[in-house]
Amino acid sequence: MDLQLGDEFLSRQRALVIAPHSDDETYGCAGTIARIKSLGGEVFALLVTVGSLTHYGSNADPDMHLVTAETRLREFQSTAELLKIDDWEVLYASGAEHLALDTVPRKDIVARLERDARLSIEQVQPTMLLMPWTSYNQDHDAVFRACLTATRPGDPAARHLVPHVLCYDNSSLFWAAPGERFQPNVLIDISDFLGVKLEALRMHASQRRGPLFHGSPEAVELQSRLRGKEISVDSAEGFMALRMAF
Repeated sequence: MDLQLGDEFLSRQRALVIAPHSDDETYGCAGTIARIKSLGGEVFALLVTVGSLTHYGSNADPDMHLVTAETRLREFQSTAELLKIDDWEVLYASGAEHLALDTVPRKDIVARLERDARLSIEQVQPTMLLMPWTSYNQDHDAVFRACLTATRPGDPAARHLVPHVLCYDNSSLFWAAPGERFQPNVLIDISDFLGVKLEALRMHASQRRGPLFHGSPEAVELQSRLRGKEISVDSAEGFMALRMAF
């Protein structure tokens, strides 16, 4: 049975969102972030990589074009301000690791997530960690594996044990090996925050494509409304719970 998380629960959360790239936080959990903040909870974000990248064109502008790291950071900052994220940090800012996290030793990523980053798990002491699900994207898969290690069970006297660990959705997760498909078992009602989610997505202007693209605002709206119908509300975000410790 799907678990729905209500206002009382969300209002008490100190959430840490792990985003492999800027815009992943928006695709996955912008509505949930906005709802937690509206209820008086706290939200922090770790943007794992940022870098310049040559992108495919669109129908309006079919030529390949460079999107700079500075552009992506500006877009992320605007989104963080809209969502009222309390604080955020970039783990790898050089650009060398962008779309190459599979070449970074996992222990290095884990160390930063666990304790070395300014907004690490040990520093933030989150009650909830929101992380990406595994993906064909090598950065997403590397971050998923590192988060899985960083949130492993252990002696709470030795290091912080995050009670609630959830993997968030992404519009591209339909393209996966059968055993790796995203199957949400936690649904969070974002009916009052769907507009904020879509506004945040449009702020990542360098990543926008036409309405037939699975990651377009139009497609994300359809996906959110479909998730909502699974729990008889207007719109929702889906998560896969790795741990829910009450």
